[in-house]
Amino acid sequence: MIHDDIADFASDLPPMTALAGLDLGTKTIGVAVSDGLRSIATPLETIKRKKFTVDADALMEILKKRQITGIVLGLPRNMDGTEGARCQSTRAFARNFARLWDGPITFWDERLSTVAAERALLEADTSRKRRAEVIDHVAASYILQGALDRLRHLG
Repeated sequence: MIHDDIADFASDLPPMTALAGLDLGTKTIGVAVSDGLRSIATPLETIKRKKFTVDADALMEILKKRQITGIVLGLPRNMDGTEGARCQSTRAFARNFARLWDGPITFWDERLSTVAAERALLEADTSRKRRAEVIDHVAASYILQGALDRLRHLG
């Protein structure tokens, strides 16, 4: 089930279970996961995108292995808050993935998550090559952490 409202998403989640955060790009999908208490988001990996079925299989494997019960998808709004083509693509991905997976899915405004991830990696003195390898799943952890912080204030 896809929820636009994070409160509806929260009410659809079983207690004490982990969530996944996804940063959907055109070439990659950054994946981050939370702990069971839903307090900390940890960058996990970056999936190189191929085609939807291959990408979905790779995601399903992670969800199953990590016992994930909900997904937070970064929604790449324009800086003025409007939704453009990338948001439509993200929503289409959610609709297609919801046909394969029965857990709840919600969206989180991801504006500036990549900028924040890049800044954190620069502050950690990460090499350019390494930044390119990890930026997507670090951005996914910013997306997930934002949603986790909001969920904590709901309940």
